[in-house]
Amino acid sequence: MATQTEIAQRVVESILAQKLAPGERLGEQALADLFGVSRTLVREALMQLQARGFVEVRSRKGWYVVEPSAEQARDAFAARRAVEAGLLQQAEGRLDGKPLQSVVRRLRRHIQEEQAAIAGADAATRAFLLADFHVCLAECLGHRLLSDMLRDLTARTTLAATLYQSTHDARVSCADHARIVAAIERGELDRASALMLEHIGNVEDALGHSAAASADEHEKLRATLAPLRVAR
Repeated sequence: MATQTEIAQRVVESILAQKLAPGERLGEQALADLFGVSRTLVREALMQLQARGFVEVRSRKGWYVVEPSAEQARDAFAARRAVEAGLLQQAEGRLDGKPLQSVVRRLRRHIQEEQAAIAGADAATRAFLLADFHVCLAECLGHRLLSDMLRDLTARTTLAATLYQSTHDARVSCADHARIVAAIERGELDRASALMLEHIGNVEDALGHSAAASADEHEKLRATLAPLRVAR
């Protein structure tokens, strides 16, 4: 039997793999049957995910994967820039001698897995690995708390990329990751931080047009339905 935490983790992993789309319904009974647990346990897992910002409950309709607004997407990308650039800038004490080589080996193995997934036909594995690189980097640097935070932040930006139909190419992301790791290996942590900021910015820019269009449509609707100022 799955635990509440395991159910929540599976949902987040499915978001990272782009198998769960924004607005998709999560039926309590269907999840209970899938995991072989009670609806009470499923509800507790969904409430945990709601607190983390991944699902919402709609009155008389049930649970749904959230559909982030353009502003929420921008906030998530801004948070990722602050966290990921910061952990690289402060990594010098964690990248000295043998630990550095261990970190580089693990990250390069991850990139090899990304390349294999890109060459294959499994889009879900490809999406998950590209997102998981950032979590892996935090783990390699010994930041367990930040790795958990980055998993959630990356899942939030993945929802935005799915919702706003990102045009960012997987091969470009993988190449960006490789450049970041090469800078880390050379001990150029400021360069690695700058490359990370550029990478995250490129990913955000790839959905910027769609997100902006969505925001414009929202403002247009707001203006259209605004009350008329008619003297009576």
